[in-house]
This record gives sequence, C-alpha cells and structure tokens, in this order.
Amino acid sequence: MTTTSFKTTRSEEIFAAAQKLMPGGVSSPVRAFKSVGGQPIVFDRVKGAYIWDVDDNQYIDYVGTWGPAICGHAHPEVIAALHETLEKGTSFGAPSAQENVLAEMVIEAVPSIEMVRFVNSGTEACMAVLRLMRAFTGRDKIIKFEGCYHGHADMFLVKAGSGVATLGLPDSPGVPKSATASTLTAPYNDLEAVKQLFADNPDEIAGVILEPVVGNSGFIIPDAGFLEGLRLLTQENGALLVFDEVMTGFRIAYGGAQEKFGVTPDLTTLGKVIGGGLPVGAYGGRKDIMSMVAPAGPMYQAGTLSGNPLAMTAGIKTLELLQKPGTYEHLDRITKKLIEGLLQIATQTGHAVTGGSLSAMFGMFFTGEEVHNYDDAKKSDLAKFGRFHRGMLERGVYLAPSQFEAGFTSLAHTDEDIDRTLAVAKEVLSGL
Repeated sequence: MTTTSFKTTRSEEIFAAAQKLMPGGVSSPVRAFKSVGGQPIVFDRVKGAYIWDVDDNQYIDYVGTWGPAICGHAHPEVIAALHETLEKGTSFGAPSAQENVLAEMVIEAVPSIEMVRFVNSGTEACMAVLRLMRAFTGRDKIIKFEGCYHGHADMFLVKAGSGVATLGLPDSPGVPKSATASTLTAPYNDLEAVKQLFADNPDEIAGVILEPVVGNSGFIIPDAGFLEGLRLLTQENGALLVFDEVMTGFRIAYGGAQEKFGVTPDLTTLGKVIGGGLPVGAYGGRKDIMSMVAPAGPMYQAGTLSGNPLAMTAGIKTLELLQKPGTYEHLDRITKKLIEGLLQIATQTGHAVTGGSLSAMFGMFFTGEEVHNYDDAKKSDLAKFGRFHRGMLERGVYLAPSQFEAGFTSLAHTDEDIDRTLAVAKEVLSGL
C-alpha cells in the first residue's frame, strides 16, 4: 500500500454515523484515535498477522485485538474448535467440562495459582481480586502504581495509565472521593515510595497490585530487584501481592511475568490470551485465599456468562497451541528483530528514542531518556508519535493508536512482515 492508494471513504462514513449512535463513535475510548489524530479505520476482517478495513486496505497488525491474538487472528484450529462448540450452544449459565480443562491448564502454568475463578473481562477480574484482598486481610487500603491500568472500576481510576492518559484526563469524573480514598499510589519502580506508604499506613494496607511489566504507560519493564522488593515488603507487612497479568499472562512466558522473573505473588489476574479472542478474565492464587470466594466462602462474586463454553474452548485451544515446541523462541526472536530495527532506524534518521521488548510484547518511546515509570513516559514527544502512527497506517502498518500502549506480535508474524514493517518505518521516520 502507498499513501496515494490509501483511501478510507467507507471508514469515514461509518465512523461519522457511529458518532451519532455511541459516545465518541466507539465502544472503548482509545479506538477513536484522539491522541494520534485523523479518523480511525473501521475493521472488516482479520486473519493471521493481517487486518483489512472496510475500504479493503490491508495492514500488518501489531495490536492483536490488544493482546489476545498471540497465535494470530482467526487461527484455523481455534475457529474449528469454536465451530464444534457452537453447535452445542453459546452459553449454559451452568458448569461445563471445558471450565475444568482450562482451569487445570491455568493452574499448571501459573506459579501462584492453586485455584482459579473465571469471569468475563480483565476489569471484572481486578474488581473481584480487590474485594478478595480486602476480605482476606480485613484491611481496606491498597497500593497501585501510577500509569498501571487495572480496568475502569472506580477504585482503580487513580493515575490509571493509557485509558485516561490518551484523553488527557488525570482521573475520571463520576468517581466519588470515597471510592478512591483507600487507593494509595506510588511511582512504578520506586521501592522507597512503597516502603513509605507502608510506614505511613501501618496495618491498614490489604495489598499491592501492579502490572509486573507495564503495558499501559507504554512498555516498561521492572528494574532489577523491584518485584523481589515488593514481594519482601508485602510479606513483612502482612499484605498481599497481586500481579495483574491480564496483558503479560501467557504472553511474555507461558507462566507469565511471575515465571519470567521468578517472583510468585499471592494472587494473579488474567485475561486476553486465555480467551483466545473471546471475552474472558480470571483471578486465582493461593488456595487459602481463594477459599474465601463464594460459594466456598463469604466473599460474593458472580457472573451469568462466566466460564461460558465458547470462551473456555478458545482459551483451551490457544494454550494448546502455545505449548508447541519453539513457540516462545519464535515470539522472542521476531519481536527483538522488530524493536531493535525500529530503534536503529529511528536513531539513524535523527530521532531520540528508547524502547525494548520481552517475548511477544514491545514498545518504543519518542524520548532520549530511559523510561522507568509513567512520569518518564509522559516526556515523550506525543505529537511526533501521532505523525509516526499516521505515516505507518497510511503505508499498511497498524500500531496501537497511543504512545501509552504496548505493542504485540504473534506466531503468525513472519520475517517478511518484520522486514516490510522496518522498510515502511525507515520511509516514515526519514520524513518526520
């Protein structure tokens, strides 16, 4: 695709109509392209590493429906399994055998999880795990990190990363002060700040929740000793450690960030990959903590569509595919080739950049300073990122429409896809 052949007439018509029907014309804010400018493209179909919009433009995709498409879009084995399950019905509202299968796979893979509860989204998983932290400890306060996003529940919308950062909102109107009064915040990668919060709130903090690898301030990895320090601090203070692995689970390693870094939290939230592209979430952890959840215990949480057979089937097949030999070696190699190439080209064309990758997750910031936390990420040249994003889009490469979002690769991405992406990036960056 060239810029002269890039036409989005149908996308523009559909989006204009959508704005009269839905707030901002979208069902989730980042899709509106507010932080990168221009109109969003309207998808028509996806397959493998590619997407096509309603004007029949083809793109190499590095969003992957925001993470779940780790095997590539519409993988034939996942689709076949879904067809078979679909013939039996879409939802039971009752136990199914598929729940047991996926639960066993999750428990076997994720070091912290001895029992698991399925829900319908990452937000729902984080809402439930927050209630569970409080129920188990008998304490109300939690610590989260600036720029980490744990869904749109009231108590988490404090310095919450990409969702509000993209719109330039520090927090959300409509969230009462009482809902966030017990939410304490610290800069990511700052152990001393966490120590101070524990000192200032003795015996009041239920736990610490974080993205072990941040994907909602852009891609930020933990400093050496940071996760280990949190593990020690929570243990010393009788608090729980929660890894929000909705994004990192089964993506940066089969057992998630906790396997990658060798730090085991008390509780974990999951989503995205374990649903294989269908709506799903989960939370799990130590058996003594999870036994608090109804009906085993007194902490109530429920959901009509939780554990529905379609989502369970897609998750099972996706995890089976990820267990094949060479899977994570391919993801790691292809992603390194992409990000190292992007950084090299950007530097050669005179742009100050920083970035990196872990397995199938990557990010690049338009700043010459290292990025360790949300404040560092905010120093990026957002206007330049917007121009970069548009240039890549017009040449057939689809990147996340926000500087504050991580990128994703899949098993479907090939060396040819990476080479094509880097050639496009060289053209775009040379002209910025």
